Amino acid sequence: MDVFTENRGEVLTAFGVTVEIVVLAGILAMAVGTVLAGLRVSPIPLGRAFGTGYVYVVRNTPLLLIMFLFVFGLPELGIRPEVDLNAWLGLDTRQDLLTFNVFFLFATAALGLYTAAFVCEAIRSGINAVDVGQAEAARSVGMTFGQTLRLIVLPQAFRAVIPPLASTLIAMTKNSSVAVAVGVTELTFLSKKYANDNADQLWTIFIGIALFYIFLVAIISTTATFLERRLAVA
Repeated sequence: MDVFTENRGEVLTAFGVTVEIVVLAGILAMAVGTVLAGLRVSPIPLGRAFGTGYVYVVRNTPLLLIMFLFVFGLPELGIRPEVDLNAWLGLDTRQDLLTFNVFFLFATAALGLYTAAFVCEAIRSGINAVDVGQAEAARSVGMTFGQTLRLIVLPQAFRAVIPPLASTLIAMTKNSSVAVAVGVTELTFLSKKYANDNADQLWTIFIGIALFYIFLVAIISTTATFLERRLAVA
């Protein structure tokens, strides 16, 4: 364990970067995936076509290719955002974690938008599980499609799809390791670095890094189990 104790600051920093990727990409995936699910069941043909096309293209494209497109393709178009959360939030700590460079931002966006396609399908399955009579009753009292979806259908759909959503977010957590390919200094990047420098401690390094991912997955799984029980219909 010498490699971790001697470099604990660097390890914690890389773990923090991984957590930030997972949290931000998860928020983006849930938001975009919910919108896409709404479009997929929309009465507007153009909306359904867009949602269907997005899901089909993204689900059949490797995540690494999407990351390369974002990280190396978009800057060629002059799109290079820089966000300094220290200045934005008025903070003066952990500069290395709170300053998001273009590689971090684009890798996180790519992961979130990729996962959104899978979130969309999970939520859409929940929408389809809601009794159609409830939507018809809502429309009969004058509610629009948007109001029916937001107030009646989605709250019930989310209850039904907590397990598949948790599985999708767990897969996203593990997929965050792909960010190593575009130079983001997260846990997998660190494991590669330590493995090259400490060939005699490979098992320790791999198991140690794996435990960090297991910890994150356990948090998601435990939260999903709690929500599933808490929101279960009696």
